[in-house]
Amino acid sequence: MQLKVVSSGSIGNAYIVYNDNEALLIECGVKFKDIKQALKFDLTKVVGCIVSHSHKDHCIGAKDLVNAGIDLYSLPETSETFGFKSHRLKAIDASKSFNVGSFRVKAFPLNHDVPCVGFMIEHTETGRFCFITDTYFCEYKIPGMHNVIIEANYCQSILDQKVAAGATPDFLRNRVLRSHMSLATCKGFLQANDLKSVNNIVLIHLSDSNSHAERFKNEVTELTAKNVHIASKGLDINFNKTPF
Repeated sequence: MQLKVVSSGSIGNAYIVYNDNEALLIECGVKFKDIKQALKFDLTKVVGCIVSHSHKDHCIGAKDLVNAGIDLYSLPETSETFGFKSHRLKAIDASKSFNVGSFRVKAFPLNHDVPCVGFMIEHTETGRFCFITDTYFCEYKIPGMHNVIIEANYCQSILDQKVAAGATPDFLRNRVLRSHMSLATCKGFLQANDLKSVNNIVLIHLSDSNSHAERFKNEVTELTAKNVHIASKGLDINFNKTPF
């Protein structure tokens, strides 16, 4: 199994977990043509798309994706913002697990400024992994993880320096603090969870102006001693239960 990053960050978010037989899309916050290109224009193995929330950088491609015959799974509050109806819009319940192809998915609530969920996902090849984005905190512990995809949007000291220099207005700083995960909070989540079986940690949704990719990667590597990746466009990595 592989993980491919189509795009990550405020410019748009889309990720593909795939093997030779099936592909799960996580978020569709880019133009559908970019998703098709990442799939090498083979949509036949796409089993569905799961979407965390209604902000356009996570779901702007929803209509084209559904029109292409792909089922999209999201909270009802999320799909209500899409502006269209379709039998391919599948409502999820954050208290229940559901299947998307061979992937078993469980949603859980996150802390954003609109209804938002993270996902715990299981597959025989990937093992159990989580997807957590657009939240200022995650209070859950997820046992038995083999891979982690998690937001590390900003560093508090970088953000404060930008505000002090007048480069970032106070209202934007306050929104970031209430809706996105800092590097420190990301590290706290990782420390609170048992990572002994984890193969990869993928840091996603880094801020263009309030993060430092190399520093973030180094700090999380030092903390966890795991394979740490920054989600950059085109990243394509082994996403199995083991490194082999």
